[in-house]
Amino acid sequence: MTTTQPTPAERLVLGAMMFGTTVDETTAFDLLDRFVDAGGRWIDTADCYAFWASESGYGGQSEEVLGRWFAARPGVRDRVLLSTKFGAEPRDAAHWPASRTGLAHAAIREQITGSLRRLGTDHVDLAWAHMEDRSVPVEETADACAALVSDGVAARIGTSNHPAWRVERARRHAVGQGREPFSVVQHAYSYLQPRPGTLTGNHRFGWLDDELVDLVAVEHLDVWAYTPLLSGAYDNPAKPIPEVFDHPGTTRRLGVLDDVAAELDASRGQVVLAWLASRGIHPMLGGSKPAQLDAAIAALSLPLTEAQATRLTSVDVTPPAA
Repeated sequence: MTTTQPTPAERLVLGAMMFGTTVDETTAFDLLDRFVDAGGRWIDTADCYAFWASESGYGGQSEEVLGRWFAARPGVRDRVLLSTKFGAEPRDAAHWPASRTGLAHAAIREQITGSLRRLGTDHVDLAWAHMEDRSVPVEETADACAALVSDGVAARIGTSNHPAWRVERARRHAVGQGREPFSVVQHAYSYLQPRPGTLTGNHRFGWLDDELVDLVAVEHLDVWAYTPLLSGAYDNPAKPIPEVFDHPGTTRRLGVLDDVAAELDASRGQVVLAWLASRGIHPMLGGSKPAQLDAAIAALSLPLTEAQATRLTSVDVTPPAA
């Protein structure tokens, strides 16, 4: 049996997080059209996008924009692969994250039903447990997500912002029950690495750490990386690299990154995307400008050699011993 490898554009994921809030519908439609015309397939959203930027304090705007785009483009749904997430939508907008929908069985079914309605489709190609919910046994979440596959609501299931031990516990439970296990993880990840013990975003387990990298390698899981370009900090002088990356390893990595970028006549960010793709990772782009999308798609066709990828990967990021 032969396996068809994804094209460069198919490796990239278009993140629709801010569609319908800070990214207006006309711009969102233009980006979506441009992405599909370039051969892109994966589009990522969530039922909670983007509650923090909406007037109501609740999400759903991104899925609604995508639903209207599908309705306005007959046949395009069959050309794309659609993913959405559940579990992080506020139940009380004034008390997030303490008050959120969570990952109980009934809540998952309620949320995916709402997502499908907003998206105007009867299934998604990938459904994600968005952020861990310690109030619910992870086995219950695993069963509820597996049921989405057996019911034809989702083709695959994954976890986002979960620690490695809970992903593995959920997988072992599902396999033991003869049910569909989680097979994809979505975390923040980039070429630069944060200092150990620092928080890189809103989620305690948001960064793809070494334990997850090891789990992914052993279990042959797929990886999606959000914020791969550090919100533009690699190339935009007005956006400094976040303080959590301030250590000697960053200086060494940026030096090699600059060398490879010069060799390829590319930007730092483009080399980062090419490096991620060379490791089998799906980088997620959340930009709002056509030029950003074009640059990202071009990045995945860069002639990054194995030797260059090895140079980038082998840079020591460990702070020197005291």
